[in-house]
Amino acid sequence: MQRFRVTLLAVCLVLVFLGGTDLRTVLRNPRPLRTTASELERSAPGREWLSIESGYVDLLQAISTSGTVEVEAFLVPLKSSPDARGYRVLVETRDPVIVDALKTYHFGLDSELERSRYVAERRELFLGRRDVTGMLMSTLTGTGNRDRLRTLAKEHGEDVPEDPVLVTEGMEPARLRGLFLSGVGLLGLVKVLSGWRKKSGPVTPPASS
Repeated sequence: MQRFRVTLLAVCLVLVFLGGTDLRTVLRNPRPLRTTASELERSAPGREWLSIESGYVDLLQAISTSGTVEVEAFLVPLKSSPDARGYRVLVETRDPVIVDALKTYHFGLDSELERSRYVAERRELFLGRRDVTGMLMSTLTGTGNRDRLRTLAKEHGEDVPEDPVLVTEGMEPARLRGLFLSGVGLLGLVKVLSGWRKKSGPVTPPASS
């Protein structure tokens, strides 16, 4: 029973920590920070929720992040200009239009000629301007995608950025999740600590002589 209480206490503390992290992110990001792809290439952003303007995608260099046969998301380079050779910003997108176009490009066409024609007919989608609003990736997700980029660079000689800025398109600060996790964690802590106090009982003062 004692071990169960200790485990429950640890779980509650983790919930409070995770909820507090979400709430701090919400307080730091009342609205998206407006920035550009070129600014992000020069320095890291000061906040997590970003509205990136004046960026140009390059779907021909997109990288699958799904890790499964069923592709659901891609990391797409976001460049400061259409003819820029390098980039630092990568946007994880699940936009069905982009995902379907890339699946068709990679798996549905049989020749380079067909692929060239397919891109030419959809040039704005593959190489056009795109404004992106989203969140910087969390530590765990961002580390996993950085490892994937390093593997590509090592195994296939891909030209990937050394210190990328990774953004998840469409994601916002988790307001309700932070409140929920913090609330559940605090209620659990109160219950666990109350149970310990009841078990130990009141302290009886020594009898006077």
